[in-house]
Amino acid sequence: MSMFDKNISAEKLKSLEFAESAREQEWKAPSFALKLFGGSLDFNLIHPFPQQDPDDKKACDAYMARMEKFLRENLNPDEVDKTGEIPSKVYKGLADLGAFALKIPKEYGGCGFSQYSYNRIMHLISSYCGSTAVLLSAHQSIGVPQPLKLFGTPEQKKKYLPMFAKGAVSAFALTEPEAGSDPRNMSTTATPTEDGKFFLLNGTKLWCTNGLIADVMVVMAVTPPKIVKGKEIKQITAFIVEGAYPGIEKVHRCSFMGLHGIQNGLMRFNNVRVPRENIILGEGEGLKLALMTLNTGRLTLPAASTGIGKWCLNVARQWAAKRHQWGSAIGEHEAVALKLNYIASHTFAMDAVTWLTSAMADDKRRDIRLEAAIAKLFCTEVSWQIVDATLQIRGGQGYETSESLAKRGMDYWPVERAMRDVRINRIIEGTSDIMHLFIAREALDPHLSRIKPLLSGKVALNAKMTAALKMVGFYAGWYPGLCLPSLTAGPEGGLPRPLNEHMAFVRKASKKLARLTFHAMMKHQQKLESKQSILNRIVDIGMELFVMSAVCSYAQMLARETQANAVELADSFCADAANRVNASFQESAENVDGKKLEIARRILAREFEWMENQIIK
Repeated sequence: MSMFDKNISAEKLKSLEFAESAREQEWKAPSFALKLFGGSLDFNLIHPFPQQDPDDKKACDAYMARMEKFLRENLNPDEVDKTGEIPSKVYKGLADLGAFALKIPKEYGGCGFSQYSYNRIMHLISSYCGSTAVLLSAHQSIGVPQPLKLFGTPEQKKKYLPMFAKGAVSAFALTEPEAGSDPRNMSTTATPTEDGKFFLLNGTKLWCTNGLIADVMVVMAVTPPKIVKGKEIKQITAFIVEGAYPGIEKVHRCSFMGLHGIQNGLMRFNNVRVPRENIILGEGEGLKLALMTLNTGRLTLPAASTGIGKWCLNVARQWAAKRHQWGSAIGEHEAVALKLNYIASHTFAMDAVTWLTSAMADDKRRDIRLEAAIAKLFCTEVSWQIVDATLQIRGGQGYETSESLAKRGMDYWPVERAMRDVRINRIIEGTSDIMHLFIAREALDPHLSRIKPLLSGKVALNAKMTAALKMVGFYAGWYPGLCLPSLTAGPEGGLPRPLNEHMAFVRKASKKLARLTFHAMMKHQQKLESKQSILNRIVDIGMELFVMSAVCSYAQMLARETQANAVELADSFCADAANRVNASFQESAENVDGKKLEIARRILAREFEWMENQIIK
């Protein structure tokens, strides 16, 4: 029996089981976020706030100075936006700077930077030119360097990693026209030759960033299925594919709302001959490779979002002080002042989350799959709100292009370009909707792992009875503890007063969240996976609690060093976040989800088609 609802369609069930088989099954290292969802605040996992290694920081500081100088002197982001091209001299200059080998070990000619330093560099570039940031991040966050570092053989590393130190560009080809978030629909095939030494790659890949200029790429393809107990199991395998291989057709360069300089397109593979030794990780391990690569690959987006947030803060602050209306600077009007507060306090929160998760990625003693997903979800959603608020503060001049503003002698901050560029971040590397589902699945894992033996037809009766007794014993002790106040304040008791109060809220709300989750599981059981409104609220609450914790730890560290007023920003953010948490709890108890879903069903049934009148279709 499946652990999923028996009433869902057979096709959906197969997709769920396929995705389930690819996820990491065990938690071999502690996760602060996982404990938080389970009602336990282990503040020691993120406090004191981790700081960058001094030698790594020194090297990164020097590199960032060179990078900033190069970009200012050689790259005009507005021109890239207008022409859709990053100049060839910029590609060469980036290669000379080693920008395509930032995390590649020095033994292969790379810069050897940590994830922390890499994210700092991407944070800098993202604040200047989105297209250039995507060129570099798609190349080494999810492109060939990252999976090769994690899973490559010595031979693969020796052959390919030095190429990137010389400026070779890579790409990651997963998505297909009919296969987005559901990889079971993938149709690109890799068929072994008769001698077994090669695979013939056939199929189409869509939205392959850097694909049109890639020297080498990771391509996901379906390899021959495995037969397990008479059941056919679909296999997806990751291949290293060189751009010069015969049979690769660059069909179309995609054009987007923003990021006009990226080389993203539709690619077709026609009997492309790929050596067997170019398989990464193992045959049938492609989806697992993709998921594990994204654990750290996603962290570029929080860094980029934070860079954009800081740029927006700079623009909004200057304009709100300079622009006068109704006898005073617009920043003195409450409506604008509240927007400024949101921009500053929430950029501070993104900063905390970005550097916490960056340090976690470098610390191999942490499981960061939940933390990385939360960081991606939170920062991309918040940065969109920040850019929108900045454009609103700028008014009509925010909507006008920087080129037009410059021609008439005005301040020409490219806010409208920033809005166009940043919108994709809520979609790439897992849409916000998919992130909610991913986080929910991982957060529920401790519960599901206890229930799973009871639902499996492969587990013997005596083993089921043992599992049931263990489960009852666990919940008999765990659940009552969620209803009792904490006996001690915990390590967060040493925080400054406002932060200590916020962490007390986190501790209490974490227990309430765990109870809410448990009640939802008991009520909906196997149908819970389809109750996305419930799961989304659970995830949103856990996300806010995680960010509040990161913010308090970060603010204390800054206050002790140089920025005493960091506590004020943290206090402001946490007050807003607590209000959102309380609202989500209230909506969990009282909502009209059922009515809304019924209307949506009827919309699809064309019952409200009359609302589409008097328009040009």
